[in-house]
Amino acid sequence: MSVVIPELRFGALTIPTHDFFVVLGVVVASVVFVLEARRRGALREESLFAVAGALVGGAIGMRVSGWAEHLDPALNPTLLEAWMFGSRSVLGGLTGAYAGVLIAKRLIGYREKTGDLFAPAVALGMAVGRIGCFLTEAPGRPTELPWGIRAPASVPECLGCLTGQPMHPSFLYEIVFQLAMFGALVWARGRVSRPGELFTLYVAAYAGFRFLVEFTRANETVWLDLTRPQWFLLPGLVLVAIRLTYGYRRGFYDRLPAVGSLGRGPARRDPDGGTFREEAAGGTVGDHTDDSVTIRQESK
Repeated sequence: MSVVIPELRFGALTIPTHDFFVVLGVVVASVVFVLEARRRGALREESLFAVAGALVGGAIGMRVSGWAEHLDPALNPTLLEAWMFGSRSVLGGLTGAYAGVLIAKRLIGYREKTGDLFAPAVALGMAVGRIGCFLTEAPGRPTELPWGIRAPASVPECLGCLTGQPMHPSFLYEIVFQLAMFGALVWARGRVSRPGELFTLYVAAYAGFRFLVEFTRANETVWLDLTRPQWFLLPGLVLVAIRLTYGYRRGFYDRLPAVGSLGRGPARRDPDGGTFREEAAGGTVGDHTDDSVTIRQESK
């Protein structure tokens, strides 16, 4: 199978395929954000200002991420060159969007957490945007798996395209992942009530997935057979592992079936004060104590 469609035609109008799906992904993400904010009763001017910050920051991050591509500054383009002809990195765009939201919220003094509104929106928007990557970029590394795909030799920076080898459909892998994450986040939003934790789970899952899927991508390896995105992700993987451990120990994810079934014996401190204890199935499953109230829920 060979799939490369560099341009889309709508009558007399011709639009670059990649740009079309990037814009469509942004539109889809914005719609999901508004719907989720309305559902949570958080659709207000401040949250929309955060969206504007994400869009501006994402555009800047995606464009200029190639400015620091090499350790040797002499090999990197100027900021203007990076803006005009940059690689348009997804990781750079996500990092820029995150920074843009923080800056926008700081400017207006908005302290409410908005990550949980963004998580499902980003997942579905990414799934749509990656269709453009699949239709225009080098699919991945050569593979002998039966679902390998081929692409014309005209695709830039694609060794497998030149040799006619079947390659991993790495962008399809990500589309499937993002759609699955969107469904999982919608399912989990009623089970992870602590603000910001849904976003934490999404970032952790995507960081882990992206590190692994890089082994099927056609990106250049720079050191120890790892690509630049993988080296960029390594510190983040350490940080999200620490953050997930922190949340797990404080019971932020206990209402998720895979976590709640593990059970705990020793008591731990709740962030709001007091203690919280869980034991394995068959005994007490909830025991929360503060200065004035004790609530015990027995298993059935």
